[in-house]
Amino acid sequence: MNSQSDVQGNLALADELLSGAAADGCKLAVLPENFALMPEKGRDKARHAEDEGDGPIQAFLSDAARRHGLWIVAGSMPLRSPEAERVYGGCPVYDTDGVQQAVYRKIHLFDVKLPDREESYQESWSMVPGDEPVTVATPAGRIGLTICYDVRFPELYRTLVDDGATFFTVPAAFTKVTGEAHWLTLLRARAIENLAYVVAPGQYGGDLTWGLGATLLVPTATKPAFGADKWGAGPSAVVVWMPGSWVTALIISNTWSFAGNEERADVNQLYAQLVANLNVGNGWYLTSAPVITANW
Repeated sequence: MNSQSDVQGNLALADELLSGAAADGCKLAVLPENFALMPEKGRDKARHAEDEGDGPIQAFLSDAARRHGLWIVAGSMPLRSPEAERVYGGCPVYDTDGVQQAVYRKIHLFDVKLPDREESYQESWSMVPGDEPVTVATPAGRIGLTICYDVRFPELYRTLVDDGATFFTVPAAFTKVTGEAHWLTLLRARAIENLAYVVAPGQYGGDLTWGLGATLLVPTATKPAFGADKWGAGPSAVVVWMPGSWVTALIISNTWSFAGNEERADVNQLYAQLVANLNVGNGWYLTSAPVITANW
């Protein structure tokens, strides 16, 4: 997603993507950080903050999960904190009945001054940090919930593994500079050191965020590939470039069918390589962008 300051517009786009994903056989969808609101000013979040379990954004998520028959890991959204002008970055999780099963509050806030650049960020000016690691049991396995800057703190992920997590979600809105330099490296590190999968849906576009507009699934010890001409052997993250945007096909499955574009030879070639190279196992398709699809 490339979320803006229009909450209703962002929710409409999220619903469209979730609907398409469900139609393609998706069972668990992960939205990016700030999916409902990318504010022009940090403290604008407070105007849209909701109490846990109540409010229009959470009502939308509950309804969407129920209508589409999806588990939804809802990236992040503003939740009210004890301070009027600062919010929690909350990641609620919904089951297929629309019931909220967990809420994680972002622990590590992005307070950074980039060296040699006139850029600085201070999330703590508009946000309050959470203090509790959270895992949630889903039909796909136990998820360790994290958000964006959390990925730089490996001790959090060890705690989540100790609580039984078999894969992590890392919804993000990385900056252009830090994202290009570190995003993939950090995701791979958290996967390798914990012998776990990492599902990382990112914002893209705009003047500040860096990302692929895609969900990236990183297996424990393999190299993600970008573009239809850069595929390696063995299990791989699948990120496919299409004109105008990055989209994804991220499937954990042993059996494949593919809805592709017959006019795109590179896409058909990609499918052949997917069938040949991917065999990771538990029958789950994870996506936030249902342009390229797979079912089992």
